[in-house]
Amino acid sequence: MPSDVQELRPKPPESEKITINLGFVDLGHIDLMVKDGFYSNRTDFIRTAIRNQLERHADVVKQSTIRKGLDLGLRNYTRADLEAARQAGEMLHINVLGLASIAQDVTADLARATIGSVSVLGALHATPAVKAALADRTR
Repeated sequence: MPSDVQELRPKPPESEKITINLGFVDLGHIDLMVKDGFYSNRTDFIRTAIRNQLERHADVVKQSTIRKGLDLGLRNYTRADLEAARQAGEMLHINVLGLASIAQDVTADLARATIGSVSVLGALHATPAVKAALADRTR
């Protein structure tokens, strides 16, 4: 990034790395599909397989998302959001399927005073101090 350009807000990552264990025969089958040109690499195969399974079960996932009252996608919680909740005497209940992000300038004390519970299916991005402060409220 040029020195005269200031980044206003860091861009959150669009994905998260996971590790899976596969048997050698399954891995061999994947490598064969890659070698024969069906997929560009192992990751392409695995992503496609996961997307196909999610699409196959889309109705069940949608119903469960609605039933559990989950916010779907990316949900950002700013310092202003938390301060407004504190001023209103309200506790926030974070319930997200996707990525929940608590701003870097949110203190552990502010998070503790305004967040009653955290349930994230996906990923939670927050400072280590905020995560530690909310550990007993995180499911």
